[in-house]
Amino acid sequence: MSPIFPDRKSLLNFIVREGNGIKGLADSGISKVPEEFVQPPHERINKLEMKRHHIPPPIDLYQLDGPNHDQIVEVLTEAAENVGSFQLVNHGVPTQLLERLKDTAHQFFNQPKEKKVIYLKEVRSNPFVKYSSSFAPEKEEVFEWSDHLNMTYGGDAEALKYWPQECKEVTLDYLKAAIKMVSRTLDGLLTKLGLTLNDEAADAYIASKMVAINFYPKCPNPELTVGTGRHSDVGTLIVLLQDEVGGLYVKVEDEKEGHWIEIPPIPRALILSNGRYKSAEHRVETTNTQSRVSIPLFVRPQFTDRIGPLHEVVERDGVANYRQVIFDEYMKNKYGQGHVGKRTLDFAKITAT
Repeated sequence: MSPIFPDRKSLLNFIVREGNGIKGLADSGISKVPEEFVQPPHERINKLEMKRHHIPPPIDLYQLDGPNHDQIVEVLTEAAENVGSFQLVNHGVPTQLLERLKDTAHQFFNQPKEKKVIYLKEVRSNPFVKYSSSFAPEKEEVFEWSDHLNMTYGGDAEALKYWPQECKEVTLDYLKAAIKMVSRTLDGLLTKLGLTLNDEAADAYIASKMVAINFYPKCPNPELTVGTGRHSDVGTLIVLLQDEVGGLYVKVEDEKEGHWIEIPPIPRALILSNGRYKSAEHRVETTNTQSRVSIPLFVRPQFTDRIGPLHEVVERDGVANYRQVIFDEYMKNKYGQGHVGKRTLDFAKITAT
């Protein structure tokens, strides 16, 4: 018999505080999602309302080191400026490693609850690992249909000591391989801005790294729910590994309000460079056929760093559209509320007076 939740508090206790997660709720035998997961109509994903839109072809990162370097930089920056996301191929991360990581992600979340709850922040003080459900369940009005495992990188020794036994080695191998791709991509984007990524700049842009594993269990009512609500990410670059199930939607801005398109797995980019490069607003649907995983790698400054528009870009453009803020304050603003589209940027945006 499926559990009965008389109020929001009891549901929150089952999912979050007891650590059952959305996976535990899905496995409990429910035939209908609780009311707390039902999104208002304007937040639901309706494929019938999706418009056809040209999706840029994958970018061959290998050519960045050859005679077509300038052409590839142009393609990278065009995608970053116009859409805010792009797909990379020939990026140097072994396919076998990607498949192992996806398999490991499913294995972790398919474990018994007892294997996962030890990573709840209420249970164990582990600064490098966090297991959670939805996005900000204590803050958001409507829950999201997803569980999460966040692994912060503080060095190889810390990763091997604190990250979950089931996935620490393959995740660490992936992070090291992906960072090389990130550095090459970032170098190309900054080149277009007239900047060079020296060692000091590289340390600042990619000082903090976190690998997240997002798990979206099968949902009995995908038409009423979302796996992840509409939002834009924060950081320097976000590289997304997605399994074959798909379900990622990106909002393409135009002269009106913009429209949503479904796209294949992509890396997502954010460089806070005076608004030059977009942070793509995106969201994830649920499905009633099979569970899915996505694995973003977040590359960010240190939390104590001051972030803002690049000085060289402001000098050239003659105006700063964003103020300088401490990155930790920016992050606290993001996680102090539910997913709210691109309003996170408003925290740093300079408004005309």
